[in-house]
Amino acid sequence: MPPAPIRVVIADEQSLLRESLCALLDTEPGVEVVGQTGRTAELLPLVTRTRPDLVVLDIHMTTADNREALVNRLLHGIPACHVLVLSMLDQPRLVQSLLDLGIHGYLHKSIGYNALIDAVHAQRETRAYRTVTLPLHPRPPHTNRTDPTTGPDLSAREIEVLSHAAAALSNRQIAARLGITEGTVKRHLSNIFDKLDAVSRLDAVNKAAHMRFIHPDHTHTHTPHPLRIAT
Repeated sequence: MPPAPIRVVIADEQSLLRESLCALLDTEPGVEVVGQTGRTAELLPLVTRTRPDLVVLDIHMTTADNREALVNRLLHGIPACHVLVLSMLDQPRLVQSLLDLGIHGYLHKSIGYNALIDAVHAQRETRAYRTVTLPLHPRPPHTNRTDPTTGPDLSAREIEVLSHAAAALSNRQIAARLGITEGTVKRHLSNIFDKLDAVSRLDAVNKAAHMRFIHPDHTHTHTPHPLRIAT
């Protein structure tokens, strides 16, 4: 018997985007849109009535002073649900503060539809899994790639590979988990070593953890560097 669909509420003040997301997600196997709203005042009553597994939330719907309170109500209220933030805001401090509250992902609105679908389906993961995408900002010329104020640009896939490496998975196991070849895993690791100036898997994991790309104790967690995650 297939698992019950992921019940989703879409909260976005932009009507066209909200209705388009509802229409697209409703066609996705394993996903059921149970409600939508463009008004903050309607969101909590809607969640109480529909009891979704996930709220896809445009954090810009509410004022900066109320964002953390709203997210906390969704995450820890009755009923509680997962929160996936979808926003045009590119503010690393905001992203980190929301991740610290416990949101299950922060997606910039410049992402593709497939990235959103992946993040929605990731809500079924039994272990911690958080997805973060921010626009890629070009590194200033002659910047040291290990400078903690700028940092390297790791792609979402490279972070995934590194997260599994942090869990002591072999290349073969990582390949099977991600549905790619061992050769592709090796290529990703080689790129990671180059970007982090690492000399081994352990060195790469330690440096990535120090830069807050990953948390080694959460093998499926995508955590942003204070400045950027490459899409």
